[in-house]
Amino acid sequence: MRPGARLTTVLAQLSVLGTLAGATLAGAAPAGAVQRASEVSPGVTYRDFDLAAAHGTAHVHLLTVDLADPHVRVDLLYPGSVAARASVSRMAASAGAVAGVNGDFFHISEAQHPGVPVTGAPVGPAVADGRPLKAAVPRAQRFGPTLPSGGSTEDVLGVGTDELARLDRLSLSGTVRSAADGSLPLRGLNQYALPEGSVGAYTADWGSASRRRAVCGTDSSRAAPCASDTYEVTVRDGRVVSTADSPGAGVVAEGTTVLVGREAGAQWLRKLSVGEQVTVEQRLVAAKAGAPYRFAVGGAVLRRDGRNLPGLDDSASTVRTALGIADGGKRLLLLALDGSAAYRSGLTVAEVAAELGRLGASDALGTDGGGSSALVARGAGGGAPVVRNHPSDGSERAVANGVGVFAVGG
Repeated sequence: MRPGARLTTVLAQLSVLGTLAGATLAGAAPAGAVQRASEVSPGVTYRDFDLAAAHGTAHVHLLTVDLADPHVRVDLLYPGSVAARASVSRMAASAGAVAGVNGDFFHISEAQHPGVPVTGAPVGPAVADGRPLKAAVPRAQRFGPTLPSGGSTEDVLGVGTDELARLDRLSLSGTVRSAADGSLPLRGLNQYALPEGSVGAYTADWGSASRRRAVCGTDSSRAAPCASDTYEVTVRDGRVVSTADSPGAGVVAEGTTVLVGREAGAQWLRKLSVGEQVTVEQRLVAAKAGAPYRFAVGGAVLRRDGRNLPGLDDSASTVRTALGIADGGKRLLLLALDGSAAYRSGLTVAEVAAELGRLGASDALGTDGGGSSALVARGAGGGAPVVRNHPSDGSERAVANGVGVFAVGG
């Protein structure tokens, strides 16, 4: 056999093996697709392939994570505080992840309220390493495309301590209580927007960003003016240490909670005096029974129980990121589209949901897309994760959070 023919044969065999490996891990590849598959670490596989779509060819980058493999775990990537942003590659490298994708939609602009700083905080709930970081903003205050019918800002994809992934909703349950002035429900936790007439809590997890945006907009309009009736109370070690007429900024120290109130919530906070004992309790409550969440990230549900949600948009096509759950929660699919000029037409929301279904996902959650879409994975030789897709902005966008994949043990 001629050397050139032998090389051609070997390459053909390797191509077939790569395709078979990808098909075994995440469903058969689309007909005629160019597909490359490689192991990132035990239990984690990366592959990419072309996909014919209504508005042109899209290029898919896919991470398949075997949650049943003891050498793998998944957790939230975030920049160290809720109100901050960083690129997926930076967050992954800092956390020691071997791969990851971008996460939730976030507070990206503030044209409606001049002078109010953008926080960069995500829309939905977030749980990292078993610890609740934040709750969801009111539906009308979210950023991102219109939610599907029945969708909520409280929707999450999470992985429990049982190592199973599932879709769920996480709602805030909390109370602010004073022996002298009674109690009221807590309606916010480290979120950029509070419901009208409420009180929200800000902890060290929030970071140093201004809390002014929390009192802007209403339950029906993100663009509505900021509330004029506001009040802020700082509680340290269970006692009020300071008060202010408007939300402030700066680092919230460990052991300190800053309470921000608007309208009726502000009026209740004004009853508290410096030195008064105050108890603040908060937790995220899951709608479904199951193991406690070690990790959870917000987004928009696309598929549930093996079916696409009704009414998914099938007209607007763009670069997108989405997460899929397969094999009864034992396998996680992390999908990001390529944003290079050749593939920028992307997919519609309905097409993304259908593709994840074809790949074996019974449930799926859409996360932020467009310039935010980024998938990173380390190479066969190890090292820090590198960006595998081409971000549509030409470089990675700083985002609020992401899904990190970590190698455990050897």
